Amino acid sequence: MAKNKNRVQVILECTEQKESGVPGMSRYITTKNKKNTTQRLELKKYNPYLKKYTIHREIK
Repeated sequence: MAKNKNRVQVILECTEQKESGVPGMSRYITTKNKKNTTQRLELKKYNPYLKKYTIHREIK
């Protein structure tokens, strides 16, 4: 069975934690379809350092 070449792994990083200056960095790894989703991915994920749900944005 062939693997789908359109799906790529991306890293999501918390945007609020960078601005607040709290030590540590909340990151998640997920996959996305490069053909259907050309823009950077933004998802609400849990940040254990801030203890709340925040927006995580795709980084290069």
